[in-house]
Amino acid sequence: MTATVRAGYVVRAPVGEEWSMPSLMPPPVREDAALISLRREVRSFLAEQVEAGAFAPTVDSWLSGWDVEFTRALAQRGWLGMTVPVEHGGHGRTFLERFVVTEELLAAGAPVAAHWIADRQVAPNLLRFGSDALKGEYLPRIVAGEVFFAIGMSEPDSGSDLASVRTRAERVDGGWRVRGTKLWTSGAHLADAFIALVRTSPQSEDRHGGLSQLLVLLDSPGVQVRPVLSANGTHHFNEVHLDGVHVPDEHVVGEIGAGWHQVTSELSFERSGPERFLSTYQLAKSLVGSLDPAEAGRISARLAGLHQMSLSVAAALQNSERPDVPAALVKVLGTTLEGDIAELADLDTPAGASGGVAALTRRAVQQRPGFTLRGGTNEVLRGVIARGLGMR
Repeated sequence: MTATVRAGYVVRAPVGEEWSMPSLMPPPVREDAALISLRREVRSFLAEQVEAGAFAPTVDSWLSGWDVEFTRALAQRGWLGMTVPVEHGGHGRTFLERFVVTEELLAAGAPVAAHWIADRQVAPNLLRFGSDALKGEYLPRIVAGEVFFAIGMSEPDSGSDLASVRTRAERVDGGWRVRGTKLWTSGAHLADAFIALVRTSPQSEDRHGGLSQLLVLLDSPGVQVRPVLSANGTHHFNEVHLDGVHVPDEHVVGEIGAGWHQVTSELSFERSGPERFLSTYQLAKSLVGSLDPAEAGRISARLAGLHQMSLSVAAALQNSERPDVPAALVKVLGTTLEGDIAELADLDTPAGASGGVAALTRRAVQQRPGFTLRGGTNEVLRGVIARGLGMR
């Protein structure tokens, strides 16, 4: 029996033959038969989708590839909310199973942006800190691909310093009145809600005190979403103005004043996944034939190392650990690799070339500045790593 290849993927291999990842990616290490079978299943589905023209593989698809129909196709297969417990409408599967699915989706350049934030960090955040009412209202809809979220952390003039947020929430009858601005809110013009980090009491000597998280519906009166266009004219970033927006008490996430602890717990989910090193994977795969063998080997080795590091973080999350430093390492090393791939492709692309690899290259180069910024700048995360390792 020979392996079957569809759209660049090995989708069926002989019994006993080691299951291979797409080109450039390493073979699975220490994956049991169930995980290998799951990889086969996801890869076969993706090959069928590409052949049917459901999507065209691209770079940075987890940020800008918003496709509700594709998201709901994943939901029908049980590939959203995989780690959400069954009692909350999820599938009760492991973080390792979720890692396999997300890695395959990203390696394929699939359009996963619609559900990405909700599945990656809102669901775990609500599971850990949300009230029973919030869990009951939102978790089943996240799992079904029926509700979409943005991130309400960054602000103008704050950069990666989340402790300096100035969006304020004032206590009113039955809830909170919110005023302020959030920036770089990917997908806010399409999303239903975001969880906003706000200041609920005046800043004191403890810069991390007095912060809280509120679930804000983006169609609420007083919400204004303004587009922030990228250099290539694409629209996925936004500036969200909150002008006296009323948020009911039922939409407080966790405890008032515990926002810093909650949001830093959330960042491990945001920083450690395979999206931090696979944003330009489609480009790397297309380059492998033209790169110097030594350079291709270096790219493949870096991908292999990051695959193992990110997988280790998934294992830590499965064990209810808080892998802040390893997550920061994955983000710094992974986004650096993504940028290096874009630069290599740019150097390898003839002047004036268009279409195909040239189009992917142009998009990757234009997106490159954002790789090391989103999720916390690499400069700030190096400080997180240094402090975590006990360095001064």
